[in-house]
Amino acid sequence: MGTWHGVSRLLVAFSDSTETVSIERHDGTILLTIDGTTKRLSSAAAADLRERIEEALTSRESFFRTACEYREDGSYLVERRGAESSGNSTVFDSFEEVRRVFDRLPEEFAADDLTRAGITGSRRHMMVRHFVEHPAFPCELVSRNPLAATKMPTEG
Repeated sequence: MGTWHGVSRLLVAFSDSTETVSIERHDGTILLTIDGTTKRLSSAAAADLRERIEEALTSRESFFRTACEYREDGSYLVERRGAESSGNSTVFDSFEEVRRVFDRLPEEFAADDLTRAGITGSRRHMMVRHFVEHPAFPCELVSRNPLAATKMPTEG
């Protein structure tokens, strides 16, 4: 696989492991091929693509009480918004790991239910709030004391 200023490494991070990705320089343009589909990019368009992929890999989102960061190494950080100590954050190997934690929770869940996932202390409450705030997790807050949420039906 060819490499052009790190683009292929970043594309591989986004691609399904069964997809083939190749990048070649040809006649002053970049040929990007993913699973047999080839796109011709100017150097400027390839640089823009690289920048957008880097931003997507390291994006940060802030919600009302929590924030998250998608890191370049694939890990996913959840923290209490505005917090300055590591006691107010937790790092997962990937966003998919967070998705699995959410999927294993009961239909109605509280902070204590997150103990089984290895999340301790105030981080359990932070994660309940993060699940409620993040649009990828279909749930809503049903009680503040004790802190509890319920999963919403998904379309499908």
